[in-house]
Amino acid sequence: MNDSSWQPEPVPAGPAYDAQVGPHTRPMPIVPDAAGRDFDDREARDRGAAADRGPLFRAETPPQEPMPSPPPPHAPQPQDASPPPPKKRAGRDLRAAIGVGVGLGAVIFASLFVVKAVFVGVVVVAVVVGLWELTSRLHEKKGIKAPLVPLAVGGAAMIIAGYVRGAEGAWVAMALTALAVLVWRMTEPPENYLKDVTAGVFAAFYVPFLATFVAMLLTADDGPQRVVTFLVLTVVSDTGAYAVGWRWGRHKLAPRISPGKTREGLLGAVAFAMVAGALCMEFLIDGGAWWQGLLLGLAVAVSATLGDLGESMIKRDLGIKDMGTLLPGHGGIMDRLDSLLPTAPVVWLLLAAFVGTG
Repeated sequence: MNDSSWQPEPVPAGPAYDAQVGPHTRPMPIVPDAAGRDFDDREARDRGAAADRGPLFRAETPPQEPMPSPPPPHAPQPQDASPPPPKKRAGRDLRAAIGVGVGLGAVIFASLFVVKAVFVGVVVVAVVVGLWELTSRLHEKKGIKAPLVPLAVGGAAMIIAGYVRGAEGAWVAMALTALAVLVWRMTEPPENYLKDVTAGVFAAFYVPFLATFVAMLLTADDGPQRVVTFLVLTVVSDTGAYAVGWRWGRHKLAPRISPGKTREGLLGAVAFAMVAGALCMEFLIDGGAWWQGLLLGLAVAVSATLGDLGESMIKRDLGIKDMGTLLPGHGGIMDRLDSLLPTAPVVWLLLAAFVGTG
């Protein structure tokens, strides 16, 4: 800029340049450049002063935060805000479950050692109630109409025939029950006939036919002791699986079927059942040996676990937790028969192989 009419402002006395920025800042002098032109550095000075007062300048030297003082040696530690992990709890009312279990055990043992025929009647009642629960859930959840009347009559006949005539009588009664299911369903419209009769035949085999082996255990001379062995081993297996799995279970056994079961629980079931089997064969079964009890306990642990998983599969397909509500703390009758039913033929077969059927 070369304007001869422009005159510089007078500079007050003092230093030519004052680095202090503020209300008393002195104006910058006019410095001629190499071409002889006057260059006004006041605008640059003003921009520099504004930059010194702006956030960029302050960000270069941020204020120091005070260091937190360490807590006293005995000061209480701050509590973690996160909630503690939930404790493992049983999924049922244990008091009710124990009370019902003791009551059922008293009825079973009283009938077993007083009159054998009374115990057969207890088995018949359990089978009929189990069939009612199963067919009711099938109808409610899947619309399947498995005929209850021929199943109940045929189921009772199977139990009695197995007790009186053995395996041959049980098979004949099973065949007649299946035929009765086919004929009974013909009285209704043909829609879903195949589905209904298939479910009926399955129910006849699953509940009364497998339960027939309990009655067949009773026909031996030491029949009550054999039934006790069967019941004790199954209950001990379930208890061992529950206790060990609840305390040490980490690896799921079949998470898609029963998420609560673990491999550690299965090992507990095997260990408990094998010990109980050795004791039962040694002290309850005529002619039995402890090593036979080990094999029997192993087989019972496996069959009881598979039976429990089998009914869990059925309940998952139906979308229910229990088959019924008849037994407080246990669910329904079928929820107690799940591990007993497939175990009965296993125990009958192994005892027949070890000590005979007499």
